[in-house]
Amino acid sequence: MAEVKLSVVIPVYNEENRLPRTLRDVDAYLRKQDYEYEIIVVNDGSRDRTAEVTNALAREIANLRLVNNQKNRGKGYAVRQGMLEAKGAYRVFSDADNSTSITHVGRMWPEFEKGFDVVIGSRDTKGAVIAVRQPWWRRRLGDVFNLVVQLLSGLWGIWDTQCGFKGFSARAAQEIFSRAKINRWAFDVEVLVIAKKLGYQIKEVPVTWVNDRQSKVRLSGMAKMLLDVLQISMNNVMNRYSGFRTI
Repeated sequence: MAEVKLSVVIPVYNEENRLPRTLRDVDAYLRKQDYEYEIIVVNDGSRDRTAEVTNALAREIANLRLVNNQKNRGKGYAVRQGMLEAKGAYRVFSDADNSTSITHVGRMWPEFEKGFDVVIGSRDTKGAVIAVRQPWWRRRLGDVFNLVVQLLSGLWGIWDTQCGFKGFSARAAQEIFSRAKINRWAFDVEVLVIAKKLGYQIKEVPVTWVNDRQSKVRLSGMAKMLLDVLQISMNNVMNRYSGFRTI
């Protein structure tokens, strides 16, 4: 079998309704490319038929596989698990709601070819398009929150740490995710903090983003995320990201 160039990791929790369309869209795009790929769905202890739906789709999507967890551990855990189990020379994680289309991976290849090992989608860089916007008050609250995150985490200048579309070389994925500890809210921030600590340059690429009105993220999650960011800052100061770990 030829070497897998791209692994797409999709963490899911109770996504039996939205997942089929997303998987078919991802596969339809990747089937047209001239490289080998795999799609990994990591089921984070769903209580609906997410696992059954994924297994059924595997009969029509040849490169799809399911990692099925019986216990809900958090999106960070699911992404970490998928990225470390992936076989691809490059590995991208993407949200189940398809807010950022898999077609954006095309914008990542030139940056990988330039030598970047961490390439992330951004809704706040030049060229980004917000197709369906959130309410204005939520956008302003998000701006203030992102500023606080930058100050606490040391990720100054990265205004969109939370876009659910991030890519890594295999080496960077192994080194970064094997050190990660946060299972839930602020895992994106932790991943970027570790990348920066290891000396990786982080390249942002603009994305077109469609706000899903069914999104499960609530304002209360910001408070939980802030606590996680404080923990990440402490972990970094205490050099807790120096050694490898398993999930």
